[in-house]
Amino acid sequence: MSTDTTEHTETNDEVEIVETDTVREALATAFADHLGDGCIESHITPGSDLWIRVDRSSWVDAARFASGPLGMSWLDFVSAIDWMPSPFGREMEAEQDWVVHGRDERQPAEQVTGYAGGDTRFQMLLRVYSIDEHIGVTIKADLPDDDLSIDTLLPVFAGANWHEREIWEMFGITLTGHPDLRALYLPSGFEGNPMRKDYPLVARRVKPWPGIVDVEAMPAADEPAADEPAADDTTDADDTTDADDTTDAGASA
Repeated sequence: MSTDTTEHTETNDEVEIVETDTVREALATAFADHLGDGCIESHITPGSDLWIRVDRSSWVDAARFASGPLGMSWLDFVSAIDWMPSPFGREMEAEQDWVVHGRDERQPAEQVTGYAGGDTRFQMLLRVYSIDEHIGVTIKADLPDDDLSIDTLLPVFAGANWHEREIWEMFGITLTGHPDLRALYLPSGFEGNPMRKDYPLVARRVKPWPGIVDVEAMPAADEPAADEPAADDTTDADDTTDADDTTDAGASA
């Protein structure tokens, strides 16, 4: 297992200060010792967080080790991520706009997989936390592109139920052993997995993103025509007329 520790180094009068995190370093070592070859890589940001990447076969074991001996019994979330750069860009423009404004042809971005690395497009993510020690860990696992499946975490965290249903529905990842994989959000018969980067957001290709609008300058105030009295003149004329009418009415009385 390789361990990456982000160090902040400051030089002042030739004195070098390197920030370390002995608590998280000890946790990373504990995972490595317990999982053996199942612990692939770790990353520490001192004073902030710890990431552990494990083999898919060690996914449940890592969760059980974190929740048991390490006391991280609070489940924050279980999720997945698709690291593939979107082939459609950011879907911020509609195809109808390309005819008028043209379209910038961009080279596909390079795939990156975040802290603790990764070798595949899809990864599973698990975040657990120790309420007593006020420290947590993010556990990652690569999923083979030709076998998007992983064992369920329900034997360890009962609260993972709906998290895993969402993963199955939105990413098309099978949670092996989950007893009730059915849709949470999408209607029956829906085809596709909307959280995959290669899933086209058809509505965005037909109708522009609501936040993008053509901002036009406010129209200038209309200038009065030459034969029309100015606004002030009209007011004065009305006031004079009212005054004359009042005077005539008083004289008649």
